[in-house]
Amino acid sequence: MINFLTYLINGISLGSIYAIIALGYTMVYGIAKMLNFAHGDVIMIGGYLIYTFATTYGMHPLLSILIAIVGCTILGITTEKIAYKPLRNASSNLAVLITAIGVSYFLQNIALLIFGANTKSFSSVVSWKIQLLGGEVIIQGITIVTILTSLVILLLLELFIKFTKSGQAMLAVSEDKGAATLMGINVNRTISLTFAIGSGLAAIAGALLCSAYPTLTPYTGAMPGIKAFVAAVLGGIGSIPGAMIGGLLLGVVEILSKRYISTQLADAIVFGILIIILLVKPTGLLGKNIQEKV
Repeated sequence: MINFLTYLINGISLGSIYAIIALGYTMVYGIAKMLNFAHGDVIMIGGYLIYTFATTYGMHPLLSILIAIVGCTILGITTEKIAYKPLRNASSNLAVLITAIGVSYFLQNIALLIFGANTKSFSSVVSWKIQLLGGEVIIQGITIVTILTSLVILLLLELFIKFTKSGQAMLAVSEDKGAATLMGINVNRTISLTFAIGSGLAAIAGALLCSAYPTLTPYTGAMPGIKAFVAAVLGGIGSIPGAMIGGLLLGVVEILSKRYISTQLADAIVFGILIIILLVKPTGLLGKNIQEKV
């Protein structure tokens, strides 16, 4: 029972990281109606920025994280302006999808050229830990910080969407870009803001991911990015609470599968659950059916 509690907490922590990444996916899709498959690589860039400023230049980890958030935010806005904005009115979504994959490989190869292929040892931004049940259960500080950070981000996003002018503009653009334009909303600025928020969250996820699993390579963000996309679809892509629920569920299933079933089959189980959920409820757990008028 004690071991199960430890694995459950670790699963919630991993799921919280997936949830933060999935929030970026679900916001971009909900507002810009596109899948940014380069999102996982922004996590990697954030990790390298933190590593460079904290290790190479000896800055405080929190300051390094702030620099990474700013850097990834600028990267997200720039990527949207250069790679995605010209294709916003493309006749086929396939062009945007291929471009997103191209941006992903571009970021990976830039990281290879600058930092090399060798694995970097990433120092955790949190070093303390707590003991429960007389020391039988040990919880790392990064685990608690990750869970609390994800909850705070979810709360702040919900408040931002509901009670700010920019948040209301995002809701309007997600419903109908044309109508939002007629209402005086700057659609381009709203989409850029969405990419900025999503990329900033990716930097935070990079810090938490590399602290929990202290290695860093140019491919660090690839698999977590894919799993976070699965979490977004599982919860209902376009839904912020759905992204959180999907991420937590995915993390718990992955950790428990690795412990009690098979390490090799854990990923297959995760994707298998996704297939089952989509067969039963194609819109995801909290997704809504959209009826199109013809």
